[in-house]
Amino acid sequence: MSLAAAGTTSAVHAAVQVLAQLETATPSTWSVLITDDPLHNAVLVLLVVLSLLSWGIMFAKLNEFRRAEKHGFAFLNEFERAAGIDDAMLAAQRSTPSPFTAVFARAVQFLKQTTPALAASPDRGARLSGSQVEALRLVLDAASGAEREKLGRFIPWLATVSSVSPLIGLFGTVLGVISAFQGVVASGSSNLAAVAPGIAQALTATAAALAVAIPAAFGFNVFAARLNRYDSTLEGFGSELVALMVREGRI
Repeated sequence: MSLAAAGTTSAVHAAVQVLAQLETATPSTWSVLITDDPLHNAVLVLLVVLSLLSWGIMFAKLNEFRRAEKHGFAFLNEFERAAGIDDAMLAAQRSTPSPFTAVFARAVQFLKQTTPALAASPDRGARLSGSQVEALRLVLDAASGAEREKLGRFIPWLATVSSVSPLIGLFGTVLGVISAFQGVVASGSSNLAAVAPGIAQALTATAAALAVAIPAAFGFNVFAARLNRYDSTLEGFGSELVALMVREGRI
């Protein structure tokens, strides 16, 4: 018999043994997870729902941040090479929509709707006054804040899940301890067989709560940090836009 055939045969035997062990372990496992106590079952179901919710948010935010960073930084690179507002407008039209293009579009809209307060002179064209520049900065801050809110939607839910899940698990743990004491009362003894089901329920609820809370807390910290970095980059973009207008003589 070749080495490949021998390896395949041993793998098949190992798989058969694992399946046999799973078949024997499945009933006891399900008896711990799904019990006759509706409150315990409700706690586990609620934890599963919270886990699915948190993982769904994390995957959705991961994709959203990737798109925002990819398209936003691509436009930012073109903006830094622009000689003036008109070149930046062409770059924004070519770029895929992102928070940076949204902030830039809001600034362009402000410029189109605002008549420069300082009239043109022989050596300079019409330009914005100090109060108009301050108004432009407020517009940029408001636009950046709106884009940050869009990008940060549902991230607070991760913090909520990470803080609420341990409390729900604690409730399940208390139910398991109560079930253990009830087993002692029903059997009339405190041997392991009487308390084991209740203790198993308590530990299951605790483990399930930790399995939900830890990834949610980790995801919240990661996405909150990425959101803060992106927000700082947006604020810097607003300053660069004002600097471009100064170089062009609009301010």
